[in-house]
Amino acid sequence: MVRTVTEACDVLLRDGGVAHIRLLRSADREALHALITRSSPHSAYLRFFTGGTASAHAYMDRITGPGYGGHALVALVGGLMVGVAEYIPDGPAAEVGILLDDVVHGHGLGTLLLEHIALDAADAGIEHLVATVLPENRAMLRVLNDLGLPVDKRYEQGQVEVRIATRPTESLVAEIEARAHEAERSSLAHVFTPRSVAVIGASRDPARVGHRVLRNLVDGGFPGPVYPVNPRAAEVCGLAAHPDLASLPGQAELAVIAVPASAVLGVARECARHQVRALVVLTGGFAEAGGREAEWELLRVCREAGMRLIGPDCLGVVNTAARLHAAFLPGRPPAGPLGLMSQSDAVAAAVIERTGQLGLGVSSFASVGNKADVSGNDLLEYWEDDPATGVIALYLESFGNPRRFARIARRISTRKPIIVVKSGRSASGSRAVRSRTAAAATPDVAVDALLRACGVIREDSVQDLLDTARLLAFQPLPDGPRVAIVGNSGGPQAMTADACERLGLVVPDLSPATVEALRSRLHPAAAVGNPVDLTAEAGAADFAFAIATALADPGVDAVLTVYTPPFGAGLDATREAIATATRSAVKPVLACLAGHDELIDGRVPAYAFPEQAVHALARAAGHAAWRARLAAPAEDVPGIDLAAARRIVAADLAAHPQGRWLDEDTTARLLSAYAIRAARSVTARLGPAMAGEGVEMILGGVAHEAFGPLIMVGLGGVATELLADRAFRVPPIDRAEAARMIAELRSAPLLHGYRGRPETDVAALEDQIVRVGRLMDDLPEIAELDLNPVIVTADGAVAVEARVRLAPAPPLPSPFRRRLR
Repeated sequence: MVRTVTEACDVLLRDGGVAHIRLLRSADREALHALITRSSPHSAYLRFFTGGTASAHAYMDRITGPGYGGHALVALVGGLMVGVAEYIPDGPAAEVGILLDDVVHGHGLGTLLLEHIALDAADAGIEHLVATVLPENRAMLRVLNDLGLPVDKRYEQGQVEVRIATRPTESLVAEIEARAHEAERSSLAHVFTPRSVAVIGASRDPARVGHRVLRNLVDGGFPGPVYPVNPRAAEVCGLAAHPDLASLPGQAELAVIAVPASAVLGVARECARHQVRALVVLTGGFAEAGGREAEWELLRVCREAGMRLIGPDCLGVVNTAARLHAAFLPGRPPAGPLGLMSQSDAVAAAVIERTGQLGLGVSSFASVGNKADVSGNDLLEYWEDDPATGVIALYLESFGNPRRFARIARRISTRKPIIVVKSGRSASGSRAVRSRTAAAATPDVAVDALLRACGVIREDSVQDLLDTARLLAFQPLPDGPRVAIVGNSGGPQAMTADACERLGLVVPDLSPATVEALRSRLHPAAAVGNPVDLTAEAGAADFAFAIATALADPGVDAVLTVYTPPFGAGLDATREAIATATRSAVKPVLACLAGHDELIDGRVPAYAFPEQAVHALARAAGHAAWRARLAAPAEDVPGIDLAAARRIVAADLAAHPQGRWLDEDTTARLLSAYAIRAARSVTARLGPAMAGEGVEMILGGVAHEAFGPLIMVGLGGVATELLADRAFRVPPIDRAEAARMIAELRSAPLLHGYRGRPETDVAALEDQIVRVGRLMDDLPEIAELDLNPVIVTADGAVAVEARVRLAPAPPLPSPFRRRLR
């Protein structure tokens, strides 16, 4: 098991502030005494009972002395020590206690300290924490009860003994994620909904960044005070300028910094002194000018002061609902449902301009630049329950914490679609690997598997992102892949049908009732199959009738109408027909108006080319299918002996601390613990005749350093690298997902009796995939695994050769331990 004992870390509080948590040091004695002095007698009584303040001071001397046998954490806010929590072991249990400064009560700091203390105790082998609490200390009883760990209470002699089981649970994860979400929302409210804004470096030169941002704030109608800060100007953009923050007539909640790189740190420190709550650092070249150390110092200043930081080297932030335009963009983004983050300024500017042209608009936008603090993970938390945001779009150049991203994105994707464009597809890993699976699992493959697992839609281009976002923002998700195509020109409709087939959509026959209804009203020359060809003579009424009729067909999940001008109805009349026919539709409708990208009636996306429309619809159908699969119950996988597998791994790593490729006997024992059996030769297991009839597959896994475990299935044997026919997933997966992996392979027909070959036991291969996934997920010490070939016959699936490499599991961010990266 990987130990996750608390290291020094920064953590968000419930109100959006920042606390620094670290281990107690002997040098903390004076600060602890100051904490006691500031605390009220009532607080000391609740913690130390009848001993009160005198006992508290004496106790602080003991816990900072050389004979202290407990484990203690302290918390600092703004550099001031405001909390201490500890446990003192007594066999498998430990006594726990906590003291907070009165000024931080109600901010969630007590819960944070208890979370960290409980996890440290669990890692140290402590099974229960025991707290003795006075009945009137209702706040502490509530904190203990709501922590997310099993709690047992016993009332005795006027006191309450609370026993907390320390073993982390899924309930604890859920509680921690809920608390982290609340804290993130509160902290980013200072960025997106500030009551006041200061622009530091607000130049009078219209070409300068500071002037442009100030002008955007003023012209955008920001409702709160806007303070230009410029020591060499009396007025900027019609507002009175101020020489520094000390001279402002009111408090600045958000500061936008547009000063030279050499001045950024000084300005940030001034903001900290004047209790600014968030910074947007537009200045470019900051890290380059001062090195990474300058950026780390900027972050340290912000964390100690409890300020969130956007940037440095960014375009700024926008919130259309709050009329906040604190960015230097060429125009004001129109309001809309798209929450947008970009690491690229050029991409951000282009996307925002295009959203206006397409009628999409943005709810809020953040250009994160160097991502010193606020990242895509933080913004996802903010957008999750933002009522103005319906679709989230991210342009990423890197992942800061992929595993946290996956947890947050999976939760959000069940309610709001997330679309990602991730640059750098061609990059390959630099690890020295020997297994075929590890060689194939490049970082980009890992990104694909990660995004797929958490329901995120990955696009290759900004154009695809906008096409998909338009459909998801304004239309419901389809219940399935069945599409009715309605149009007035056979050629474009045939292109549309071909695109549907390529992307996994189905163009089904329409029901007899639908065919009869269409035939009764349309021109005799119209084709009433699917696609429905209204012919070039069709008028607007024909379009409206055909669309409405197709929508009513129970075998249709979506309708795509294709209009080719200048035939029949005019463009405006066709728009109106589409709008009229779809105003009460509960199924998605989209259009291809040849040469026109637009939004019809504020809700029906129209695309210039059929392929754009089909691509967007395929993405929507895939996302809907992912959501539907989430409802499937977890599967039990029989025959797994996790304890035995852990003993094998622990023993081998004890003998080989750096790890190694396992010998045949150890490999066989490890695989047997998961009911994965391997033969040393084909004939030893199957016999020569059976071996010739089987299909050679490869099944493997790799523990990716950043993204976690991945599993792979593909065509095996000598053709593995030549054909590169493989599918990847993030484990654990169920039998249905294993079947989908196999179905993705070009070689899948070989398993199903291709050209007279015998049918194979595909279910046995699926079972092997599920078991390898569980093995990789349960044991992070398995660095690489190859089963190649796995011979799949009519009688089962057997790994002929198996190779496993163990390595010490890298320390990973724990989902149970809240911390800012």
